[in-house]
Amino acid sequence: MTSDLPTHYFRVRDNGAVVFRINTDNRQGRIDMDQIAVVNTNRGDFKPHGDQALTHADEVAINNWITTRQGTLAARDLDDMRRTVDQLQLLTQWALSRATDAQLEELTDDLLLAIHDLRSVLVRKKADRLNKA
Repeated sequence: MTSDLPTHYFRVRDNGAVVFRINTDNRQGRIDMDQIAVVNTNRGDFKPHGDQALTHADEVAINNWITTRQGTLAARDLDDMRRTVDQLQLLTQWALSRATDAQLEELTDDLLLAIHDLRSVLVRKKADRLNKA
């Protein structure tokens, strides 16, 4: 089993990860995980942990992970927004078919303000894109 292990392990955390080097070269055959770096995906950089010296292979693995992770996060963001569109459509159907007057009274002002804010931003961004073209 230990021969199938990757050389690095990335423990995901908010805005990045903690990077460990996997080591199975010991007499007991145990898996040792030595922390070697901390990654910040927002900035796209990393720092060695403590006085750890990173090898070229470590840096390549970390940079590859950062690139892959940023792509994953961007895809998730877009998927979240598509689900939000679905939720807005479901909300519209709910308001038309099942919502009580009391429920609508409770939510209408908050929804109208949020939708007005969103519309303002979308119209402004669309105008900016059209002006650039």
